[in-house]
Amino acid sequence: MSKAEQTKAFIIEKTAPIFNKKGYAGTSLSDLTAATGLTKGSIYGNFEDKEHVAMAAFDYNLKKITNLFRSEMAKEQTAKGQLLVYVRLYSSFQKYAFPEGGCPVMNTAIESDDTHPGLKKKAGNAVVAWKDSLASLIRLGVKNKEFRPGVDADSTALVILSMIEGVTMIAGVTGNAAYGSTVMKAVRNIVEGLE
Repeated sequence: MSKAEQTKAFIIEKTAPIFNKKGYAGTSLSDLTAATGLTKGSIYGNFEDKEHVAMAAFDYNLKKITNLFRSEMAKEQTAKGQLLVYVRLYSSFQKYAFPEGGCPVMNTAIESDDTHPGLKKKAGNAVVAWKDSLASLIRLGVKNKEFRPGVDADSTALVILSMIEGVTMIAGVTGNAAYGSTVMKAVRNIVEGLE
């Protein structure tokens, strides 16, 4: 890795938690320089502008959470077990290496919905990929006879995803983690009801 690539990676690593907590609009150039210890010129010598730093930070945070889920799913032998990884991780995300600030998909989707088309597109693509991944696991469970035939994988995946992201937002904004426990039990019931 070249020195320029190392500097770029350093900027992304140091600014990713800030963008995930404060959002694009709430993150200032002084936040970026404080986090990295670099000057404005050093940051913008590696990135065209703040938008490009934010988009790279989103990708970094998304990769971090994707790798966490892949690592935990690799420990499971069944489609059902892999689906229940979402329940386990979202029920006790404090124990795992979630990006600082929580779910980058939800954070970015909420902030960028009406304000930032580039980040909105990235968040939207991440949501669709997540839904498709859940649906693929459900189809695998049907194929392996873990789940009953005729399950509507796409609809079920969308419901599970909506419940997870919805309660993440509700628990975060209210500060009431009990909401998360309640909804994660409902997600577990949906998964177990696929059998």
